[in-house]
This record gives sequence, structure tokens and C-alpha cells, in this order.
Amino acid sequence: MALEHAILVSLLEKPGSGYELARRFDRSIGYFWTATHQQIYRVLKRMENDGWVEARDVPQQGRPDKKEYSVADLGRAALSSWLHDPIEPESVRHDLAVKIRGAAFDDPAALIREVQRHRQAHRDRLSHYLAGEERDFTGPEATAAAAEAPPDAERELQHVVLRGGIAYERMMIDWLDDVLATLARFGPGR
Repeated sequence: MALEHAILVSLLEKPGSGYELARRFDRSIGYFWTATHQQIYRVLKRMENDGWVEARDVPQQGRPDKKEYSVADLGRAALSSWLHDPIEPESVRHDLAVKIRGAAFDDPAALIREVQRHRQAHRDRLSHYLAGEERDFTGPEATAAAAEAPPDAERELQHVVLRGGIAYERMMIDWLDDVLATLARFGPGR
């Protein structure tokens, strides 16, 4: 996937400025596809030049006007083409897993602190995902609003991607618990 596709999806969900788009990447889409603010701005400019997105100036009170981007017909066509192309299943590239295997040739217990740090990062991300799910999909307000509305593909597909993130974080925490239990069997210098 190219950054262009992630930007198209985000702009179809809600048009916005480059700054707003970068913030969305920091808060949601960025958990599945990362990009720096500079990359986003550079790709947005190229997409505008290629006719994939359109920009309009939006006046602001007491601040410079901002450019609000939306997806143009060429951008929709590019996204549609990409959505219909097959992609290869991703291979996992996991530095920590290589370190864990390599620990057999050094001091396995020395990795405990690093594995605990990774476990905490996954717990923090899981908490963030669960809070977002509660706020946007399963909490009382979200459930009441959804019950009154017809089925919404955008909402349902956002939720299924979030559920995938939740499942992944839970799997990583379970695996890291297993790693910690295994490492604990080896004392320093064994």
C-alpha cells in the first residue's frame, strides 16, 4: 500500500487540511500505516498536482487561510483500482523475536526488562483502542445513535479494523506473557 491510498481513505472519511490529516494519522490510521507530517504534506502536494485531490482555501478568523483537501474523481478511480487489485499477505518482521532467539547465545534473563517494556506499550495501545471502541462504537451514546441509523459501511468497516487492532494487541500481550515466563526460567549467566 502506498501512503497515497491511506490519505485517500482518510480524506473520503472526512475532508481536511494537511494538519488535520496529519493529526488523524497520529490518532487512528497511524496505528496501521505510519507517516511523518512531512511525508503527508509532500504526498498531498503530489496528489494535488496529479489531480487525485482538490484543495480549496478556507478563511479563518485571526489565522492564515487553510487549504482543505478532498478526493477528486481521479483519486476515487485510483483508490477503486487499488481496492480491486490483489495484495500479498504480509510477512512479519519482528526485531524483538530475533532478539529473543539470539538470547539463547547470551543471557536470556537480560531481555526481561525489554520484553516488559514492549508488553507495557502493547497494554497502553490496547487501552487506547478499547477507549476508542467504547467512545465510538459500543458505549451507550454510540450504540443509541447506531440503533437509530441504517447500516453504515464506513462505520462498520472502521469498527472491524479497530477490532483487528484490539485482537492483535491482545495476542501480543499473551505472547509476551509467554516470553516472560520462559525468560524467567533462566537466571543471570545461565
